[in-house]
Amino acid sequence: MIYKVYYQENKLQVPVRENTRSMYIEADSEREVRAKLKNREYNIEFIQLLEGKHLEHEQASPYFELEQV
Repeated sequence: MIYKVYYQENKLQVPVRENTRSMYIEADSEREVRAKLKNREYNIEFIQLLEGKHLEHEQASPYFELEQV
């Protein structure tokens, strides 16, 4: 399954929408995504499972690239 992770790069700052970044990760569950990212100092805002048409739409984006964790 592919998940889209919305995050802030600095865990100590207050989240600001304009600074929110995203990445795509392949994992079996949301828990596995969090485990893969636990060594990074990210403030994870939201993890979204991508399926069906939504996944197809994201894959068509030039910014779609699976993060190697």
